[in-house]
Parts: sequence; structure tokens; C-alpha cells
Amino acid sequence: MPYNKSGAVNFADSHAETSSKGRCAAYVRRALEWGGVHVAPTLSAANYGASLSASGFYEVTGAPQKGDVVVIEGFAGHDDGHMAIYDGTRWISDFKQRPGPDVYPGPDYRKAQPAYKIYRHP
Repeated sequence: MPYNKSGAVNFADSHAETSSKGRCAAYVRRALEWGGVHVAPTLSAANYGASLSASGFYEVTGAPQKGDVVVIEGFAGHDDGHMAIYDGTRWISDFKQRPGPDVYPGPDYRKAQPAYKIYRHP
């Protein structure tokens, strides 16, 4: 089944909480599956790169596009990192991040600036 990025984004948008629940990877994985792509679960959001690649996603640079997924490395205090899907105007994980292409979900991430990768499905 091809990736239905609109379906995945709509699922993420309609299931987002009002604030983070610490379940970003689970929420994004469910959205991707709703969009028709099975992604093997991992214990940490920071480890989802290999699972996304195995599911047909590939790493990209530049401006994000609707349906792209970001995986952010962990750092002190946020060891599991972060994962989110882009809806065309903002990143969504288990909550809706502030509008814009900024991948970082909060001030700790913006201060630490951990490395990240953006993945896209063909």
C-alpha cells in the first residue's frame, strides 16, 4: 500500500494532545500506520531512523514537506530524543508544536540544538 501522507497527518492532527505526554514515537508511529506504512517500534524515539529506512523512508535535507518525519537525537535530560511528523505548517508528535519548520519541540531542545534527521517516503 502506498504512503497516504494526508491520512497520516490528519490522524496525527486529530489525536494530538494539548501538551506533551512523553509518547511522541508511539503517536507518530500510529499516524504512519494509519497512513499505510508499518514502522517497527523501538524503545526510543531517537532510534527510529533504521525503522523508518526499513519502511521505505529516506533521509532528506532542506525544507520539510507534508508527511516528512523528523528523528532528533537524545541529550542530557531527554535521553530518548524526539520524533514528529510535519503537517505542512508545523510538526506534530503527541502534541502540536509551534507553527513553522522548527523541529525542536521545546526550549530545552532549542537550547541544546541536538542533531536530527528528516525522513521522507517516496
